[in-house]
Amino acid sequence: MNSLVWRKVAGGLLAGLCAAASAQNSAGTSIYSCVDSQGRKLTSDRPIRECIDREQRELGPSGTVRRVIGPTLTAQERAAQEAQRRKEQEEQARVAEERRRERVLLARYPDRAAHDAERVNAIVQVDEVTATAAKRITDLQNRRKALEQEMEFYRKDPAKAPMALRRQIAENEEEVLEQKRFIAGQDQEKRRIHQRFDEELAQLRRLWASQQAVPQIPGIDATGR
Repeated sequence: MNSLVWRKVAGGLLAGLCAAASAQNSAGTSIYSCVDSQGRKLTSDRPIRECIDREQRELGPSGTVRRVIGPTLTAQERAAQEAQRRKEQEEQARVAEERRRERVLLARYPDRAAHDAERVNAIVQVDEVTATAAKRITDLQNRRKALEQEMEFYRKDPAKAPMALRRQIAENEEEVLEQKRFIAGQDQEKRRIHQRFDEELAQLRRLWASQQAVPQIPGIDATGR
């Protein structure tokens, strides 16, 4: 092959390589386009800062849309978005927990009779400890009578009564007051019990009604069992 022909072949090969490289570089080039807040259409070879708060389009060399880039959130916007996400998660967790408690409540009280029986049992327990406290007061009052009889010897001058006797009388009075405070606390406890059962009953009535509204499949109850 003479030198002239060789130079032509080499030149052709070099031109082809350059064209291929150019095409390859062009294929990887992106053009970013957007319309800013003032209505101007902007283009750049990189994401456009003026359009950070709005959509941008990434275009290929042929003008085809490669992707649409959403607005970039500011730190404050990201924080607000994260707070909203946490709030939604907390609400979902609250609803799930409420549903779980409803299932537990229905399992424990399948009907009004079961709930009424539980209320009666709770009140009976309070009445029993109240009766024990009342009996203790009666015992203390009887003991006080015996102590007062001993104090009769010192009626004219109570200061001469033995210290042990006076201490027993004081302790007796304090214990009676303590038992009366305990009984008052049990009265409050009974009111709290009735309030709790009243609130549960209102909720259970709604749940029982919902159960009855669910179509029944033979052999399966409303809870799916």
